[in-house]
Amino acid sequence: MSRPNRFRTIADYHRFAGLPPPDHPLLSVIDYGQVEYQIEGEAVSWVQDFYSVGLKRDVDARLWYGRQEYDFEGGLMAFIAPGRVVSLRLIASDASRKPSGYLLLLHPELFYGTQLASRIGAYEMFHYALTEALFLSPREETVIEELLQNIAREYRAVIDRFSQRIIVTQVEQLLSYAERFYARQFVTRQAAGHRVIARLEEVLREACQPDRLEVDGPPRVSDLARAVHLSPNYLATLLRELTGRSTQQHIQAHLVERGKELLVTTDESVSGIAYRLGFRHAASFSKLFRRETAVTPTAYREGARLR
Repeated sequence: MSRPNRFRTIADYHRFAGLPPPDHPLLSVIDYGQVEYQIEGEAVSWVQDFYSVGLKRDVDARLWYGRQEYDFEGGLMAFIAPGRVVSLRLIASDASRKPSGYLLLLHPELFYGTQLASRIGAYEMFHYALTEALFLSPREETVIEELLQNIAREYRAVIDRFSQRIIVTQVEQLLSYAERFYARQFVTRQAAGHRVIARLEEVLREACQPDRLEVDGPPRVSDLARAVHLSPNYLATLLRELTGRSTQQHIQAHLVERGKELLVTTDESVSGIAYRLGFRHAASFSKLFRRETAVTPTAYREGARLR
C-alpha cells in the first residue's frame, strides 16, 4: 500500500469523495448516497486532520481504521479521530442497492474558544476500533438523523455570531446521545459482554501467576485488550458498564488474590511476595492490599493462621 494521503481540510475530503466544495470550511454533513469514490484496485489510505462521525448503511466497501477491518454492509455508527490512518477499498457494487446514511466532518478549529475544544478528545468512542461500532435501533437512527439534519440546517443558514455556539451545542448533543446508545448496547449485548469478561478473567489468572509476574511484571491494559480482541477504550467502557470496575482495577484484584494465596501458603516476607508479584516497592503492594481488603498483608496472614 502506498503512503497515505493527507486530508488537511474538509474540502480535501470532498474532492476525494467526488463532492462539490463544502458550504462551510470547518463543518460538513454529507449524504452518503452522493459519495462517489473515484478509486479502483488496491485500497487507498489517508490521514485526516478532522473528526468524522458516520451513520452508514449498505456501503459497498471495506474500511480499515488502524489495523481493524470492517464491512459496512449493515447499518452502524462509527467515529474517527484526527491523525489516525484510514484505508478504503471498494468492492463489487450491487446496482440495485444504493448506500445511504450521513457523514459528519468536524474540523477542530470549529471548537476553538469553546469547552468542546478540550473535551472532544475525551469521548471514548473516538478511540474505539471499527469493529466496536455502534449498532442503532430504528428509533435511535431517527434521533441521530434528526440531529445531523439540524446541524446541516444551521451551518447552511446565514452565519452570524450565534452560529458557532448553536452548532457546537448540537454536536455535543449528538455525542451525548451516542454515549447513551453505547451504554444501551453494552446492556442489550450483555451475553457477549460477559463472554469477554470470562475470557479476560482467564487471561488474568494466567498472567498473574507469581512465576510470570516476577519475570514479566503485572499485565498491561493494552495487552489484555489485545488478548480479548478489543481496543483498550472499548474494554474499559464495557467493564465499567457491566462490573463497575476499570480494567486496571480488575488487574489489581487479581494481584491481591495472588498475594493472599502467597501470604497463607508460604512464609515469605511481605517484601518478597511483593517482588514476586511484580511490584518494585513493597509499600506499593501493601497500600493496594489494604485498599482492597481493609487490612495490611501482615494482619491478613495472622488472621488466616488463627482460623
